[in-house]
Amino acid sequence: MKIFIKARSTHNFVTSFVADLQLVQPKVKDRPVVQSSNTCWIPPPAGLMKMNVDAALAKNSGIVIAAAVARDSARRFLRASAMVMEGSLEPETVEAISCKEGLALASDLLLQDFRVACDNAGVIASIREGSMGSYRHIVQEIRVRSNDFRFVEFIHEGRRSNVDAHNLARSCIYADLGRHVWFVSPPDGVSTFYEE
Repeated sequence: MKIFIKARSTHNFVTSFVADLQLVQPKVKDRPVVQSSNTCWIPPPAGLMKMNVDAALAKNSGIVIAAAVARDSARRFLRASAMVMEGSLEPETVEAISCKEGLALASDLLLQDFRVACDNAGVIASIREGSMGSYRHIVQEIRVRSNDFRFVEFIHEGRRSNVDAHNLARSCIYADLGRHVWFVSPPDGVSTFYEE
């Protein structure tokens, strides 16, 4: 039995793996991010809001979801959104689209200073460096749209601290195509106040 792996899949894995290794190296200019081994949301520094973003793919139906959940530094729910699309996209491309959705949600809220947290280290590295990978057009749009805000920081956080966005993305697999926004009350799987 022969097993064939697409060159693009191998390239994406290696790129993501190398980006993860680079994130392990301490950097002097980055703010320290304290992560717990337990499932917990990590608050942003004082004065910043936070967009947790994540993606989901339903391969059987060809549906992809880019989700974002906004909270303030006191852990209060501000708003959530999800873009439900049809198409055959690579997982890392949809993760990049979820970062773009985080910017759209920040724009809806008229935020100027915020942090976008994604659990895909390769996407965060691409946005920070302006990489020219397979989803470079999305990265370029994110970098241009970031100029509309006073301060935007893109960071990588593990899946354990990204539960709300993950739950939202998964729960929208059967939703209608298009953009969905929750203004007042959060969607199922997302609490009004994130408790420690």
